Amino acid sequence: MTGRPPRFLNLLILLALLLVWTGAGSIGYGQSADPASSNQEKARDLMARMTPEEKVGQLFLVSFNGDKVDETSPIYTLISRYHIGGVILLSKNNNFNSQTDILQNTYQLTSSLQRLDYSVSSAAPEAAEGAPVYVPLFISIAQEGDLYPNDQILSGTTALPNLMAIGATWDTSLAGRVGAVMGQELSALGFNLYLGPSLDVLDVLYISGREDLGVRSFGGDPYWVGEMGKAYLAGLHEGSQGRLAAIAKHFPGQGGSDRQPEAEIATVRKTFEQLKQIELAPFFAVTGSAGAPQTMVDGLLLSHIRYQGFQRNIRQSTLPLSFDRTALNDILGLNEFVPWRTAGGILVSDNLGSPAIRRYFDPIGNRFDARLVARDAFLAGNDLLYTDNFISSNDPDAATTLSRTLEFFAQKYREDSTFAQRVDSSLERLLALKFKLYPEFTIEQVIPGEAGLEGIGKSQQVTYDVAARAVTLISPEPEELTTVLPRPPQFNDRIVFITDTQTSRQCATCGDVPTIRTDALQSEVIRLYGPQAGGQVSRNLLSSYSFMDLYRFLEKQDDLPPVEDDLSLADWVVFVAQDYSASRPESQALRRLLSERPDLLRNKRVVVFAMNAPYYLDATDISKVTAYYALYSKAPPFIEVAAKVLFQEITPTGASPVSVPGIGYDLITATKPDPEQIISLSLDLPESPPANPTLTPEPTPVPTFKVGDTIPLKTGVILDHNRHPVPDGTPVRFLFATGGDQGVAQSVETYTVAGVARASYRIERAGLLEISVNSDPAFQSDRLQLNITGEESAAITAIVPTQAPTDTPSPTATETLAPTVTPSPTPTPMPKPEMGDWMLALAVTLGSGAVGLWLGVSLAQVRWGLRWAMCVVIGGLAAYNYLALDLPGSQALIEKGVTSGTVIVTVIGVFLGALAGGVWRWSEERRARSVNGSTSPGS
Repeated sequence: MTGRPPRFLNLLILLALLLVWTGAGSIGYGQSADPASSNQEKARDLMARMTPEEKVGQLFLVSFNGDKVDETSPIYTLISRYHIGGVILLSKNNNFNSQTDILQNTYQLTSSLQRLDYSVSSAAPEAAEGAPVYVPLFISIAQEGDLYPNDQILSGTTALPNLMAIGATWDTSLAGRVGAVMGQELSALGFNLYLGPSLDVLDVLYISGREDLGVRSFGGDPYWVGEMGKAYLAGLHEGSQGRLAAIAKHFPGQGGSDRQPEAEIATVRKTFEQLKQIELAPFFAVTGSAGAPQTMVDGLLLSHIRYQGFQRNIRQSTLPLSFDRTALNDILGLNEFVPWRTAGGILVSDNLGSPAIRRYFDPIGNRFDARLVARDAFLAGNDLLYTDNFISSNDPDAATTLSRTLEFFAQKYREDSTFAQRVDSSLERLLALKFKLYPEFTIEQVIPGEAGLEGIGKSQQVTYDVAARAVTLISPEPEELTTVLPRPPQFNDRIVFITDTQTSRQCATCGDVPTIRTDALQSEVIRLYGPQAGGQVSRNLLSSYSFMDLYRFLEKQDDLPPVEDDLSLADWVVFVAQDYSASRPESQALRRLLSERPDLLRNKRVVVFAMNAPYYLDATDISKVTAYYALYSKAPPFIEVAAKVLFQEITPTGASPVSVPGIGYDLITATKPDPEQIISLSLDLPESPPANPTLTPEPTPVPTFKVGDTIPLKTGVILDHNRHPVPDGTPVRFLFATGGDQGVAQSVETYTVAGVARASYRIERAGLLEISVNSDPAFQSDRLQLNITGEESAAITAIVPTQAPTDTPSPTATETLAPTVTPSPTPTPMPKPEMGDWMLALAVTLGSGAVGLWLGVSLAQVRWGLRWAMCVVIGGLAAYNYLALDLPGSQALIEKGVTSGTVIVTVIGVFLGALAGGVWRWSEERRARSVNGSTSPGS
């Protein structure tokens, strides 16, 4: 008996551990721990140890000049003394001061910045009162793709496409792949805050002579901009392994502006309702409506844009929204933003030192008070203040202004409790985001391994794939192309290439690099089709000139290359165009040649490749060229694709994501349902996989319906004019005709999700029921017929129209018609055990254990009663965990109900546990008899 108390105590401990494990598994199933809440708790704990100077310093994202981080540089003081929250690296500030080893130098710069920040806190004894706390820096970059002028790093990394090129593919998987490469490469270099992507909607027509966002947007349809943005964000987060925060811009949308945002504050004339439908829709998609954490943006970059008519008075304009607390609160108070903001989404101001802001606050250029500008922007709602070239009128440099601004903020924190609360609120969000990136603030977690540099710059395949899918035939129509260009260039054809090229510099002391070389397309043609690659062209019959050469020829300047002679002799004239800017008169050379010297192009095949937005040529210009293609981006793989299109090796399949007035292409019309399609219509039945996937599934029973039943219906994917799924929210009407041609017609209006519309209809009376569907302007669809007589059930018959148009695929005569692009419906989540089910399983288990204890004591002894009870309890709890942990086959046991399934499984577990106890007892008795010699050796 002396050994029984310890054994009993051990049994109790074992049971307690089992109960805790089981309960934790059950609770975790129903409601997992919220990582955002955990990060906020960490942030509050850290804030309790921070001084006012450390707190206000975290609110600033600053720029600096050069690539040195030593005691003589201003950035050293801002980090070590003022504890700034982050830095942004810009090529114009010479932060990337090398073209030869730019990746290694950039990695060393970001690592030095983080080590400096860490050394400040680690130098002081940890227990010392007032010792600085270590908070990693945000190291930010705006790398938009397409190299100069919207990339900061111009070499070394993968030359990725711009957003419009991605939009022209209409393929979200490609957006995700580009985002993944961007995330992987930037995080490997040490960046952790990405200013992008742009979610602006280009919904206004281009006006000649004005600046616009151009290729810095996915396109002009709010739905598709949102879908591309979600996929891009998912790629960023995946590629960086969660170490890169994304700040979507330019919230709340400036695609409707008529000028570049950096130079002057634009005014957009729209009502609040129009904003919600167009500009805000993509931002809804990546915040409250994101659906999955990886598609949710970490922050929004708040633009300096004004809205006229926003406050229901068409004559009243807001302040720049980054300074208008009332207007910003109205927007952030929308249901789509509230949960995202509550969960810790941050707001980042656009550059507070931009020429646009200086011009707005200091129109005559003699009094710009940066301290007050920063204060007003912060009080308006910004959490992180982005400052570049941030200099007050009387200060000698930006470092002085920033120091005085930070001291001003710290003093105000101590004196103004309301301001202090506002600082703490923003600081909690910022620190929580940093804890999301780095669960522990250690230098080992913050600085990436140098080995990651090896994978940078080796993902050109994704850029090529985007180029091949994006290339678009703008003019003529595809069916006319074979008439005007029946064959590619031949061996004896003379080809003149004229390329719009600009120069760029990585830094002030770096050499000039052309954005596209003058002979880039010619060189690619020779590589692919020259003497070493099939001999389709003769090198001697090719020549290349720049737009500047053409401009000088049109200006009749001296010392010209033989542009006129080569144009006169050419069989083909191929233009490689970029944007059209008033600041670059040579960019207009193509348009001038078309209007001033059409004789030089007469009877020649004139081909234009737009390596930028496709809308710069007007209808008259386009009428004078043989073929006009849009490639949208000038990254090297796009030049290769242009060569293959010219030689008809690639057939363009892309479609412009923006309106092109020159050919009458209107995006709103293009994204409406294609009137030539036949919309498929079928029953909306759940798809259940076979119990054993290796066996051939049995035929699905044909459903029947009777009066009083409800018929579930769905369309196939409804396609737009470009043969892509229509945007979400496209209206669809289901039509129900009863009683034949003379009967009653009813309709149900619904909206598409992922191109598919769903509806249901309750059968009210017997007779003939015919169901069809339309979505203006697409009025052809399959028809479903149901003929019910009396009380009998009847099956539905599908009738497919036979007069399918010749230019669309003929639908097959099956009940369920779905193009291959139809996304699989999201399966309804199976029910899972909750806390009540766990308590029930626990009661059944403990009750059974008590019975086992009683039987064991009655039939044997206390020792075996406890053992039997333990087996019963372990069996019951193990069986319940089989359900709670969603192990294979468990869902089949609870399809009919969670509670009943829980009881059944627990009882089975209890029985198996009791059986195991019995076997244990039997084996022990047999062993005892064998030891005592009561069992013969041969038994």
